[in-house]
Amino acid sequence: MRNYLLLLSVYFLYACNSQQKADLIVHNAKVYTVDEKFSVAEAFAVKDGKILEVGTSADLLGKYSGEKIDAGGKAVYPGFIDGHSHFYSYGEGLQNVDLTGTKSWEEILGRLLAFSKENSQGWIVGNGWDQNDWEVKDFPDNQKLNELFPDRPVMLSRVDGHASIANKAALDLAGVKPGQVVSGGEVETIDGKLTGILVDNAERLVYSKIPDSGKEQIEKALLDAQKNCFAVGLTTVTDCGIGHQLVGTLEQMQKDGKLKMRVYGMLSDNKANIDYLFKRGAVKTDRLNVRSFKVFADGALGSRGACLLEPYSDKPSSSGFLLRDKQHYTELAQQLASKGFQMNTHAIGDSANREILNVYAKVLKGKNDQRWRIEHAQVINKADFRLFGENNVIPSVQSTHATSDMYWAGERLGPERVKGAYAFKQLLDQNGWIVLGTDFPVENINPMYTFYAAVVRKDMKGYPAEGYQVENALSREEAIRGMTIWAAKGNFEEKEKGSIEKGKFADFVILEQDIMHADGSSLFDVKVLKTFVNGENVYSR
Repeated sequence: MRNYLLLLSVYFLYACNSQQKADLIVHNAKVYTVDEKFSVAEAFAVKDGKILEVGTSADLLGKYSGEKIDAGGKAVYPGFIDGHSHFYSYGEGLQNVDLTGTKSWEEILGRLLAFSKENSQGWIVGNGWDQNDWEVKDFPDNQKLNELFPDRPVMLSRVDGHASIANKAALDLAGVKPGQVVSGGEVETIDGKLTGILVDNAERLVYSKIPDSGKEQIEKALLDAQKNCFAVGLTTVTDCGIGHQLVGTLEQMQKDGKLKMRVYGMLSDNKANIDYLFKRGAVKTDRLNVRSFKVFADGALGSRGACLLEPYSDKPSSSGFLLRDKQHYTELAQQLASKGFQMNTHAIGDSANREILNVYAKVLKGKNDQRWRIEHAQVINKADFRLFGENNVIPSVQSTHATSDMYWAGERLGPERVKGAYAFKQLLDQNGWIVLGTDFPVENINPMYTFYAAVVRKDMKGYPAEGYQVENALSREEAIRGMTIWAAKGNFEEKEKGSIEKGKFADFVILEQDIMHADGSSLFDVKVLKTFVNGENVYSR
């Protein structure tokens, strides 16, 4: 007996000593790997920020030693990737007046007064208002703003960022005059007077006068945004339309360990940014990837700046407009193609989408792996869907736009044209994959809202009962892929993230419920328990 116990002790000692060292073993989990087969595992091991092995709990606990996390049978998914957001702008907005969810112009004025009492100096900048949520759905004018703030400039951006209202003090600083003509924009004038409403390119007249943020403000904005994103399970954000100056800040903050969020940065379409990236070349680290440009074709549907083939059903005098001369898009596409950079173009209206799809077709010339994208791809003429597949153009869509716009989109577009709007399933079918995002801060940052809207196609009150244009709903697996591996693929990063597979970054989330099987009516309310980036726990509920 003594010899038997001795041999048993030697065996266990040998077994322990023979275990390989891991930094972390997650076990007793339902691990949705989101690999090619969408296979489900029980456990995985992590070392040096990467997935070491995926398998059963028994095998990995026997094979590896290290810190252990018992997931208690909870669902584990790859870290969520927001395929289209405005990460820095969102953080910057957290320092301004939040106007989201306001139900009237009067409520906005109340928030501005409250903000001005606590912040007595400088510009008053706000964002997030949407006249479509008000009882009176017309654009406001700036008369009350002028009365309340006669000497202090005020600039308030609509929720989509494609229209703003400014008071007289701000307009005077920018030198804006009644009847002023702006290419790709509009300075609204009624009865010879400025209303304060500026649409698309006209907004720049005032925004250019707002003082730039200092280093401390910029860093705070990024860290505030990061904190909120980690809390909802985001581990990579695609920041659409940044300046080259921010690239250096992101690099340094990531190098210093302050900013742990992974960022795919699209530079704005302007000469300074083009010159910068053409000279430097693509920027690629484990946490930062800059190899593309964000281009604007038109404005937004909500502010009637989207460029349509036929006039707006609720404003027959207007069809919207392109923001640049058509030749600009062709020349830019040729320029970017010559350097191997990705072109990602905001296109909302069916005319804007057709224009950009034709430009892409001219340059890409059929099947390719350049992964040029249409951001939003919101309203597509039925004759144009094929152009996505014929030229491997990738639709990058935001499913919550459908459930935010469904109350009034039919009024803008009419009953026939609206059938080609928010057509996510039809778009997915063109190439077999699609990129999903939020467009935050236009929409909420929470990827659970993205998942719910894509799959259920209802608002959070369950409206409409049958779902909105449900023929274009995505399956749960398709939605998860769109938020993970397909979003990574849209950023040329599918070999390093987007699934829980050996050799990839250990970016993952543990959820309180399994969204592949949870009740559809409450999917938007599923909470993140833990978020990991590079194997590091960056958020715990």
